[in-house]
Amino acid sequence: MYAGADVGTVRLSGGSMTTAKSKDDNLVRDLRHTNGIRSDRTVRRRTLLKVPLLAAPAAAALSATPTASAAMAGRWSTDRAHRWFRAQGWLVGANYITSNAINQLEMFQAKTFDPARIDNELRMARSIGLNTVRVFLHDQLWTQDRVGFHRRLGQFVDIAAKHRIRPLLVLFDSCWDPLPRSGTQRAPVRGVHNSGWVQSPGAERLDDRRYRQVLQEYVIRVISQFRNDDRVLGWDLWNEPDNPAAVYAKTERKDKPELVAELLPQVFRWARTVDPVQPLTTGVWEGEWRDAARRSEMASIQLDLADVLSFHSYDNPAGFERRIEELQPWGRPMMCTEYLARTEGSTIEGVLPVAKRRHVGAYTWGLVAGKTQTYLPWDSWDKPYLDPPREWFHDLIFDVGRPYRPREIDTLRSLTGSP
Repeated sequence: MYAGADVGTVRLSGGSMTTAKSKDDNLVRDLRHTNGIRSDRTVRRRTLLKVPLLAAPAAAALSATPTASAAMAGRWSTDRAHRWFRAQGWLVGANYITSNAINQLEMFQAKTFDPARIDNELRMARSIGLNTVRVFLHDQLWTQDRVGFHRRLGQFVDIAAKHRIRPLLVLFDSCWDPLPRSGTQRAPVRGVHNSGWVQSPGAERLDDRRYRQVLQEYVIRVISQFRNDDRVLGWDLWNEPDNPAAVYAKTERKDKPELVAELLPQVFRWARTVDPVQPLTTGVWEGEWRDAARRSEMASIQLDLADVLSFHSYDNPAGFERRIEELQPWGRPMMCTEYLARTEGSTIEGVLPVAKRRHVGAYTWGLVAGKTQTYLPWDSWDKPYLDPPREWFHDLIFDVGRPYRPREIDTLRSLTGSP
């Protein structure tokens, strides 16, 4: 989705790791006791940002920034990661948003949630050979309507399971608009790629220590809802955490990389207190990965904390394979959670055979062309496309179900053994 220091540099600023973990565990036990959702009947009556959501000791624990070692506690062994990965079969999927939604808020808010469309579009996904989709959530979906959001998310998982598709759920995202607002979303900008996508959490919340209590409960509650449900494939905790969102330079935080580098290990720690049956991941997406001296602090955090490695590559097949080689020293299974940029040389026919040969899961960016307009290239931000592009950038099918390129679908079906 694009338009260093050792991980140990993220240090504890106060309190003990043992104490912080025990408070997280207490919260998780409480949530399990209430099935993770039923307690919302009482909690939802609070004013979310005026009344603390957690007990005072747990809130105090949040003031401490955990070391990487604290976040790594509970990380899957490489053996467990490989056993899990082999059991899934080859993962072939797409990043998915309903074709009538401009962003993750519009997809899941009560007024615009569209189960019939989801059912039809996931049926199409299965028919072309896909067995998984990557789906973005948002903290504001949970804060504005937690009971309803849990219900709708459960409905989405039910629909996906009906079509034998397992979602990889994304909790946070650093891409595009840094000022998300729940409620009615703006219309797409004509001729512009992904003109309404929003970050989670937004710029106004990244340094809000009080709001971190909310983020913690969001992470724990959402993962707890599916912690033993193997219909959910996994948890992608943060999409492109150090993406600079350059087209929003006027409103983007200049200190976002530092704030997210502090927050991401905490998110891993929160997630691991739930102990889900699914793996945790977060995808590296730019820069050098193999050479520790040249690797960014963020990439080091991501690669040292993930159970299963994930990465993004919009490179041609040779570049895609080089990225796989860069990650091999970690000895963990891999998923490419974003590829397909036809005009950049990243194609179904070129990349997917490499992914299969190297035993790497692969997700195209985009399934159904729709309101996000990601069939338009990134350069549409510089010069909007007032006519259809000569070649689609992302996406696989029209909203009526017709493939953009039938030969791509033939390749998908052939490689996945689908009829």
